[in-house]
Amino acid sequence: MLEDLKRIRNIGISAHIDSGKTTLTERILFYTGRIRAIHEVRGKDGVGATMDSMELERERGITIQSAATYTTWKDHHVNIIDTPGHVDFTIEVERALKVLDGAILVLCAVAGVQSQSITVDRQMRRYSVPRMAFVNKCDRSGANPARVTDQLREKLKHNAVMMQIPIGLEDKLEGVVDLVAMKAYRFEGENGEKIVEGEIPAALKLEAEARREVMLDAVSMFSDELMEAVLEDAVTEDMIHAAVRKGTLSGDLTPVFMGSAYKNKGVQLLLDAVTRYLPAPTDIANTALRVRPGGEEEEFVLSNSPEDHLVANAFKLEEGPYGQLTYVRIYQGVLHKGSEIHNSRTGKRVKVGRLGRMHADQMQEIEDACAGDIIALFGIDCASGDTFTGGERLSLSSMHVPEPVVSLAVTPVDNKASAKMSKALHRFTREDPTFRSSVDDETGDTIISGMGELHLEVYIERIKREFGAEVTTGAPQVKYRETMTQSVNFEYVHKKQTGGSGQYAKVQGLLEPSEDGQFHFKNGVVGGNIPTEYIGACEKGFATSLDRGNFIGHPVQGLKVTLLDGAAHAVDSSDMAFTTACRAAFREFYPKGKPVALEPLMLVSIEGPGEHQGDIIKTLMQRRGVIVGTTEDEGFIRVDANVPLAEMFGYATVLRSATAGKAEFTMEFARYAPAPAEVTEELVKAYQTKRAEGR
Repeated sequence: MLEDLKRIRNIGISAHIDSGKTTLTERILFYTGRIRAIHEVRGKDGVGATMDSMELERERGITIQSAATYTTWKDHHVNIIDTPGHVDFTIEVERALKVLDGAILVLCAVAGVQSQSITVDRQMRRYSVPRMAFVNKCDRSGANPARVTDQLREKLKHNAVMMQIPIGLEDKLEGVVDLVAMKAYRFEGENGEKIVEGEIPAALKLEAEARREVMLDAVSMFSDELMEAVLEDAVTEDMIHAAVRKGTLSGDLTPVFMGSAYKNKGVQLLLDAVTRYLPAPTDIANTALRVRPGGEEEEFVLSNSPEDHLVANAFKLEEGPYGQLTYVRIYQGVLHKGSEIHNSRTGKRVKVGRLGRMHADQMQEIEDACAGDIIALFGIDCASGDTFTGGERLSLSSMHVPEPVVSLAVTPVDNKASAKMSKALHRFTREDPTFRSSVDDETGDTIISGMGELHLEVYIERIKREFGAEVTTGAPQVKYRETMTQSVNFEYVHKKQTGGSGQYAKVQGLLEPSEDGQFHFKNGVVGGNIPTEYIGACEKGFATSLDRGNFIGHPVQGLKVTLLDGAAHAVDSSDMAFTTACRAAFREFYPKGKPVALEPLMLVSIEGPGEHQGDIIKTLMQRRGVIVGTTEDEGFIRVDANVPLAEMFGYATVLRSATAGKAEFTMEFARYAPAPAEVTEELVKAYQTKRAEGR
């Protein structure tokens, strides 16, 4: 079984928008015999790419949900997850990378390293995912894979090494030269399925030899045997493959491959590299937390062995027409159809009714699956991120979930639509941790929150299409925050006598801003003036007060509370009395700390022709943008700026108009920063009006 494990590859395909991820996956499925015909992302045949199974994805020509599939290549079982490029759907990339063993970073041969390439690379680093790069679109005008490799080194700080060079470029692209075998490969036949091996063209001989020297120099750092062989001129292909694999697994080397998925060139050699260089499940050390009988947690390394007890992670939920589909990565043990498994979070045992492998939106039922595999469970009630075991209380590390930054009020047109909308929102919040739904206490409106305009737009469209609920939307709302800027000493006594036992609590201490933006509570009470059993109630009182500050009525960010003294009554003190006292102390003393309003700043990256640099910067300056960097490369400009989210609504239309549709932008949340005086005034005024109206 362990030998079988060594032939499993769990890989993700990630990149900036429109770099060709889905097209590359379509070619991989075709060459491995998984599909019989190739369909394009925005094809004229109306079918669309296999992995874009959602109607909205095919219409828009973008990937919205990560899609899983599996295939085989030269005796290796390959699980593939195709992820979205838009930052609005970043959680799809996040949860895929958490459970994958390796990844292919796809880059456009013309645009190179773009803003979302940087975000995806950061996510890969967060989960220590070994990766290799594929420079796609070498058939496009302006393609330059050598420049893209340099950008990998400069912008992403990769130890990037070209393993191939192209034979021709742009419309003259014929194939690639493999610098390990020192052979030329051309891809012939109707769909490039026939690989023709030959000698390196004379015109490329010198470049190939020079690039091979550079490659050997970098790769030999990971193998003493190869280093000696280079000196003795006795290098073999196996030595190079072993060294590249070692460097890739450690994350210290990024082998670079190239081709054109759309023109069917280079994909089969990329598949060879996946099986050669990317890790098997046995090459990765995954850890979990075990809960000891006393309640203490200890970290231990999972074995990846099918012979140990089961440990699996539910990393993605999807609601289908027949019930919930749960995507699961098995880390150790074997999962059988009909067996009972234990949910570590809920403590409940659930029976596995149906087990399957996913191919986009199609499921092939199987009887069992073992360690290292990615499969789907049907009809299991759980939440995203739950850990399943054979019975032991374990939990795998949690996933990084960014906070939503844009909100929208959603109103159903009638009672029938209301029930359907409620069902849709319940499903979407279970599926997507970055999508939130709540009811505004003041207005009674249903508020949905997400990562950007496109994110919410897609969910609104899905509510209408998939659930048939007609809804209207209000103006987008920005998630403001508030915080105090000065330290304040507080002292508050809560007394209430209503006959019988009353309520009494006295608290004294210090409120101050915290530098990391988090809530911190410190117990500095000495002498037992506040009994230990009431300290937790004090912390709860302050923590629950942060939901809404009394400056602009938004959540409070970055507060440190030090409880220094107080008093309790033998009869009248209680948890409730101390919680109430702390809430009242916060309300009274927080305004004395000179609170300020905070607005979300977005990192906006705009790319377009250099001739429009002035127009691009003008559109940003009009939106209170602060330019943080500009780069120019062969006629293309990229501008990075911090812009308040409140100013970014409708920006896509303005940018298209200013640049004749030639520029595009992406944005992601950067940080919260103090809002200017005029914005703060408006927020304070709006909050005071609401309070005066009793809302």
